[in-house]
Amino acid sequence: MSNWWKKAVIYQVYPASFQDSDNDGIGDLKGITSRLDYIKKLGVDIVWLSPIYKSPQVDNGYDISDYQAINPTFGDMAAFDELLHKAHTLGLKVMMDLVVNHTSDEHKWFQESRKGKDNPYRDYYIWRDGRNGEDPNNWGSFFMGPAWKYDEESDQYYLHLFAPQQPDLNWENPNVRHSVYDMMNWWADKGVDGFRMDVINYISKPDGLPDGEKGPHEKYANPEPLVANGHRIHEFLQEMHQNVMAKHDLVTVGETPGVNISEAQKYANFDGKELNMVFQFEHMGLDGSDNPTLGRWGDRKASLKGLRANLTKWQKALAGKAWNSLYWDNHDQPRVVSRFGDDSTEQNRVLSAKMLATMLHMQQGTPYVFEGEEIGMTNAYFPSIDDYVDIDAINAYHQFVEEMHLVDSKDMIKYLGLHSRDNARTPMQWNDQKNAGFSQHQPWEHMNPNYRSVNVEQALAGPNSVFYYYQKLIDLRHTLPVITDGVYNLVADNENDDKVYAFTRKNADTTLLVVLNYTAEKLERHYQIPVDAKLLISNYTDDMGDSLRPYEAKVYQY
Repeated sequence: MSNWWKKAVIYQVYPASFQDSDNDGIGDLKGITSRLDYIKKLGVDIVWLSPIYKSPQVDNGYDISDYQAINPTFGDMAAFDELLHKAHTLGLKVMMDLVVNHTSDEHKWFQESRKGKDNPYRDYYIWRDGRNGEDPNNWGSFFMGPAWKYDEESDQYYLHLFAPQQPDLNWENPNVRHSVYDMMNWWADKGVDGFRMDVINYISKPDGLPDGEKGPHEKYANPEPLVANGHRIHEFLQEMHQNVMAKHDLVTVGETPGVNISEAQKYANFDGKELNMVFQFEHMGLDGSDNPTLGRWGDRKASLKGLRANLTKWQKALAGKAWNSLYWDNHDQPRVVSRFGDDSTEQNRVLSAKMLATMLHMQQGTPYVFEGEEIGMTNAYFPSIDDYVDIDAINAYHQFVEEMHLVDSKDMIKYLGLHSRDNARTPMQWNDQKNAGFSQHQPWEHMNPNYRSVNVEQALAGPNSVFYYYQKLIDLRHTLPVITDGVYNLVADNENDDKVYAFTRKNADTTLLVVLNYTAEKLERHYQIPVDAKLLISNYTDDMGDSLRPYEAKVYQY
């Protein structure tokens, strides 16, 4: 198998929010197909579709009731085939979301499973007796509340790490595993080019499902330390590879919350026995609350020192051993320009969006661009809890404001405005017309109010827009081998600089020097730059040498 994905750039589409073709307020497959030329213009190689399978949509499609059917709100299999064909005609590959830690409770496997202990599908899921009329253990759900639900019909509890309507599959059962492999091969035979695997490192649960450790203010224990990177996870993924990936030339990335360096080196090892790469989340936790009970819900901004140290750690530790996935945004994260950049003014929004793009795309790994990131879309900052749609945000508000009284409503709305998943899921901003050109119908998720000034039409009309900057970064990755294979090193003494991030990429032929001002200040920094060095890309139109302007990014080649 070739390693074509090392030079690739992946564009993530969240189908419900991308483009509505039938004006029901929900994006769909025909809408995506109609916009593939735009995606191709950006220059990316792969389109990753968040779940499009049949689903009751309790968790926005991550609760799947049929892995081999399209959710009717998105279209049908003919519409998918049309999308796949057009993508391939344009030279774009298509990556599907694979959600196999859990299914919907409406999936036929679970419907059979709950019929009783003697049903052949009973062990497709994790059922346990309660303890003295209470849950089988003290695990909490990632969506608040307990991780167990009592089922009267079969007189046992089933495990759901997420919503109660998302029962966890029992990967200890080989029939479950091979049912999943058969489904994956079905999609690969259809022509799908890869899989992004949702919380794939949660599938191996600990023997005996022991209690977890609870925090001082917690009613339930966080199960992640027990379920992440479980004792059979590498066995399961190697078996998956033998049954699926070894038969097809696929790109694979695992979403692996709680992963550490040593585990990532196993998942994405260059021996090719498991996955091509994983998503790690350490840099996504740098701006979490000072109160551990609140988790990510706070208003702290990540420091450059913390961000640089984390990115550098992963660059150095995986070099020559495994492959990085590079991302700022996705369907579960707030918008990068609001989070790590500066959206306080239009000028700072554009400059900081380009600076952050440079930081990411000049590192080693496969970059991911989430819909709208390439035009600098921002957080929505909704003013009321009634504006929020995401179950995670709504549950957090009720728990921390109304039940635990940890924060007041005003502060919690501020935290939601900074971190809610709704920020990523506001409809794509195509133009300044009604509903940003997304739909003629009221969208399922509120629009970001700034769509009249931040949209694709405007970006394509402006030669210095964020869009064309991303396009150039992507083109450089395709044409300069040093971005793929060059050694990463910080510039001497840069680890102590709390305002500027400077690093090099170097191979036998080329050196790149990347200089990034993380602040809105004017700064002076001196770097040893050869006189024959070429300014490869910058977010300013001229070069002031040692002077760094607000959010200035520049890359020298020599």
